[in-house]
Amino acid sequence: MSLTHTTSQALFQRAQQSIPGGVNSPVRAFRAVGGQPLFLTSAKGAFLFDEDGNRYLDLINSWGPMILGHAHEVVEQAVRDALPGSLSFGAPTRREIEMAELIISMVPSVEKVRMVNSGTEATMSAIRVARGYTGRDKIIKFEGCYHGHGDSFLIAAGSGAVTLGVPDSPGVTKGVANDTLTAPYNDLAAVQTLIDANPTQIAAIILEPVVGNMGLVPPAEGFLQGLRELCTKEGIVLIFDEVMTGFRLAKGGAQELYGIMPDMTTLGKIIGGGMPVGAYGGKAEIMNAVAPAGPVYQAGTLSGNPIAMSAGLAALTYLNEHPEIYAHLQQITDKLVNGTRQNLQQVGLNYTVNQVGSMFSLFFTDEPVTDFTSAKTSSLQTFGRYFHEMLQRGIYLAPSQFETLFVSAAIANELADEYLAANLEALQAATA
Repeated sequence: MSLTHTTSQALFQRAQQSIPGGVNSPVRAFRAVGGQPLFLTSAKGAFLFDEDGNRYLDLINSWGPMILGHAHEVVEQAVRDALPGSLSFGAPTRREIEMAELIISMVPSVEKVRMVNSGTEATMSAIRVARGYTGRDKIIKFEGCYHGHGDSFLIAAGSGAVTLGVPDSPGVTKGVANDTLTAPYNDLAAVQTLIDANPTQIAAIILEPVVGNMGLVPPAEGFLQGLRELCTKEGIVLIFDEVMTGFRLAKGGAQELYGIMPDMTTLGKIIGGGMPVGAYGGKAEIMNAVAPAGPVYQAGTLSGNPIAMSAGLAALTYLNEHPEIYAHLQQITDKLVNGTRQNLQQVGLNYTVNQVGSMFSLFFTDEPVTDFTSAKTSSLQTFGRYFHEMLQRGIYLAPSQFETLFVSAAIANELADEYLAANLEALQAATA
């Protein structure tokens, strides 16, 4: 099979004249795997369609939110029903209350919630609230965890556990970096060292409870519980960034799956049903610090947008009323992962495959991948070849080794078989 992408290539050349790098989000540019991005026209169920008329089995699903598959009839109908009422009011609506009540009923730790417009906005706001609530300035984040493009999060690790971070992007000031401390993921001792070196200065610890931004990396046994105990002891706000994992790993997200309750939770992706949306919530005592209830200011003209609320309500309600979807997602993802492992053994490759629920990643390394350092032992060259071999066989993967794959409920057993057949051929070709 050899797919042609001449129209996409022409569009990419055109896009670079008016859009920085030709894309509106960097990973879309395919620079991590080489080649040029595809320009898509439509999607339905498990499939994407590009400008050249090619069809792809989608393993990104808009980076997570399309858990029901693309253009799901329930979500589409909710949007159609909402359209005649206007696209935006900039004023309260009934749907915002219904959305808040539904989130609170599904996410174990959330007592109050504020809607925003993106995951980045949610994490930025949560950090501000944690600082305002505690009266402290510093935060701890983990190497390889991505929390959006807020200044506080674009910080590289220092040379040691007690070293202050340094800006990871031009435009991020050293002052901001000084208030962001970094630790290796799954390393409780490093977190304790940072806390000891900065007594009564840490406002929050923020992490992806299951990481999706260095590839899929699960928490080690006892790691989340250890963080919970440290934060309780030290008066630190524990923030779970569940923008990816919320409503995906379980109805209540990773915190339900692992039974660990954070103080605050950030959400996005699935709660919009495909529309741009985010949210942050947590204990009522903390959330009551948010204006107008409290002194911490955060606002947004389009927050609680009626179309996004309608789409999100439809998606969450469907998941809430059809818990069997999670068993299906687990079964299909298990089949994809187990089949991939068998294919890798057949080809004779060194590999690691990490999976939690309907999220998984393939790393071309024989080392266990437990943090960002071990993730970087994966062969990026092999992954790049593998990505393009899969693309040529009609399988759309994340164009980076350091992104997770997301399975949708629209993938049935026969499509899993299609994926695994392409996977074996792609592995053989990528290592020939």
